[in-house]
Amino acid sequence: IKNRKYPNQKLIHHSDRGFQYCNPKYTKFAEDNGMTISMTEQYDPYENAVAERINRTLKHEYGLKQIIKNTKLAQKMTKQAVYIYNNLRTHYSLELRKPAEVHLNPNIKYKSYRKNNVNLPELNI
Repeated sequence: IKNRKYPNQKLIHHSDRGFQYCNPKYTKFAEDNGMTISMTEQYDPYENAVAERINRTLKHEYGLKQIIKNTKLAQKMTKQAVYIYNNLRTHYSLELRKPAEVHLNPNIKYKSYRKNNVNLPELNI
């Protein structure tokens, strides 16, 4: 927390409902440090499927599952992996487009991982 590059921006910690993240000591620590905790509410894997898929891809396809003892190297590897994932790697769920391309063009349709019965609020941008 003290080494954050952007200390004035909102910090969100995404996780599953692992015991360690639901622990009152951890939730108090997060709250005391201005962190927002993001996790599934009903143990529904579809609730955070996109984040879980990205985490799996970064770990298994880009070598971030290994123990990296050098913090600067870990940060460099993570930054490079996220850049490749968003800007160079095509995705089947995006009809072989790149996330950055789809993000910049709201007219491109893509596969949603949400259940059909979920009502999403309209965005007025």
